[in-house]
Amino acid sequence: MKTLSHKGQILLGAIAALFLTALSMTAIVFMNGGAAPGGYWVPGSSRCTAPSLAGTVINVAATDMGGSMMGGADMMRGSMQLTADRATVTRGEVSFLVTNAGNIPHEMMIVPLAEPQIAGTRPVGRDGKIDETGSLAEAAATCAEGEGSGILPSAAGWITLDLPPGRYELFCNLPGHYGAGMYTQLTVT
Repeated sequence: MKTLSHKGQILLGAIAALFLTALSMTAIVFMNGGAAPGGYWVPGSSRCTAPSLAGTVINVAATDMGGSMMGGADMMRGSMQLTADRATVTRGEVSFLVTNAGNIPHEMMIVPLAEPQIAGTRPVGRDGKIDETGSLAEAAATCAEGEGSGILPSAAGWITLDLPPGRYELFCNLPGHYGAGMYTQLTVT
């Protein structure tokens, strides 16, 4: 019997993770009577509408290449992105409207970024996630504010908080997403 190479094992693990994520999110929708968590209906191309958000609003897009993490560890980086419509804001109340323009669930975490650290350089654990210690907030609920199980495709989530001056890293911490390129930096002046 032939054994899988290291790259083959990574590929098989990535496929299994994607399949289990899709299966879990489908189960959540069906258990909610066809509605996403929060009671909103989220069919394939429909978008939910966020309430009027306070302070400076930053539009964040979470994108992926159809879950295209199938090229092993070297091909994964860059297959997903988290982009914000601005890199700098003034201190104070800031709202993040996170829209999932991809094909699989995503989230957005906010963590201070110490000098001289660079966004995208945090160590990734064996579980495909980074340490969330020091997290200020997350937008991970479909069609709702705050924490949740992930923002479903074609939907949005949001969070509002008071940010003091500093550098922050915005990232998706679902397994494998940070390593695939889902991070960006925000500077608050």
